[in-house]
Amino acid sequence: MVTLDEVDGLLQKSLGETPVTVERAPSIYKPLHSFALTKDRQYQQQFADIYFLRLTKIKPSVEEVASEAWEDTVVGGEKARKVERVLDVRQGELCWVAGTVYVDMPMKPNILEDVSKDRWISAPTTVDHYYSEDGRDSIMLEDDSGRIKLVGSILKDFFMVTGCIIAVMGTENANGEFEVLDLKFADLPPQPERWDLSKKPKAKDEDTEMTDSPTPGQGTKIAIASGLEFSGTDASYAVELNLLLEYLLGEALDPSTQKELCQISRLIIAGNSIATDKKAGAEDNKEKKTHKKYGYDSSSYNPVPSQLFDEFLSELLPSMPVTLLPGVLDPANASYPQQPIHAAMFPKSRGYTVMPGATEPGWLDTVTNPWEGEIEGWKVLGTGGQNLDDVFKYVDSDDRLGMMEAMCRWRCCAPTAPDTLWAYPFQEDEPFVLKECPHLYFVGCQPQFGTKVIEGPNGQVVRLIAVPSFAETKEIVLVDSETLNVSRVKISTGLGGV
Repeated sequence: MVTLDEVDGLLQKSLGETPVTVERAPSIYKPLHSFALTKDRQYQQQFADIYFLRLTKIKPSVEEVASEAWEDTVVGGEKARKVERVLDVRQGELCWVAGTVYVDMPMKPNILEDVSKDRWISAPTTVDHYYSEDGRDSIMLEDDSGRIKLVGSILKDFFMVTGCIIAVMGTENANGEFEVLDLKFADLPPQPERWDLSKKPKAKDEDTEMTDSPTPGQGTKIAIASGLEFSGTDASYAVELNLLLEYLLGEALDPSTQKELCQISRLIIAGNSIATDKKAGAEDNKEKKTHKKYGYDSSSYNPVPSQLFDEFLSELLPSMPVTLLPGVLDPANASYPQQPIHAAMFPKSRGYTVMPGATEPGWLDTVTNPWEGEIEGWKVLGTGGQNLDDVFKYVDSDDRLGMMEAMCRWRCCAPTAPDTLWAYPFQEDEPFVLKECPHLYFVGCQPQFGTKVIEGPNGQVVRLIAVPSFAETKEIVLVDSETLNVSRVKISTGLGGV
């Protein structure tokens, strides 16, 4: 936090001293292109291939965990045996099987209903959650052979959403339902060592590679912001965005604090940078409809938000590199994975983007959502928030960090795609499956800040961060590049400080 005492330093009379020049700490950064789609992508293929690919990739790991846990399990004098397919389950026999979870929820959007009502596109989802409080939901386990309904009190102890891969141990009852006694996930995938992708920097007085101990050039911070929502209609919020810019640039602080802020080596913007126009009246909308041509209403387009965001970036970029993820409100494709926002949206800032054919990332790196890469040697996975927001609708809980942890242990960062989260119909690969465990996993545009550290069975350690929407909370997150410890900075125009 920046206090009023630090701000008061700006009001002091100049002492005539020569100003101290401070330099921004360099950013060691290597983006991956795990979620990039080809330009000639097709949409004729079926979505079922995603589930088959996901099951094929994760099922062996789930079966390995389940086999180790239940190999010598005996219940009522009967030893649990493995069955290969869901349809191989026999009534009264203790067994275990792995498959894909499907949660049948009456409140979920249904594309078949949209087709039957002659809708060209799916109707917008208006419900805040999919789960039914009257118990109408049911959990199924399916594979390429069939589907069986899961019952049992243990299911209430875990988050269950469509698309996650699990193994269940139990027996089929007289009603044809599988009574679950225990269940297992794949858990965290193998985690790479730090600096696996890029080389460790060298200290100024060393000829050999650096160790993990603090040395010159280390100890930087990574700033993560989301939900900036430039709109151009709220004057008071524009002041807070300007204060955020001055904070990141170090222009509104005393020299000692400026030295600390120069350790911020990179800014990550995680979704929803441009807001929609929420103040258009019904009469205005009615009038605009009369000016439509070829299905496009040019009068409804407001260029001000993107222009303001472009100006924000153009002032920041000479001092600090920026990684930009799109969000649900941004000018990018709606389906997952969202592709980078086109550089044409930033006429003042696009000079900082990568040149065609270049191998190194640009100072402004417009990336996909989800996105993964290596920053300061750490494997980082981040999203703009749609994946977590959709999982949130499946469960009766506010524990968003627990849902993030569940996605890591399911080894899938978007399990509900393509069921309720629109996604590209992959046929040859399923990029949402986590092949490697990240060191840092952040999700943007969340209602409030949260962080925790989770550990895996083989020593994996993951820092989880729910990044709050700046438009709602006026907060950004700082991550220490050595310890991955997290701190918050709140920007405020009140008397409580900046």
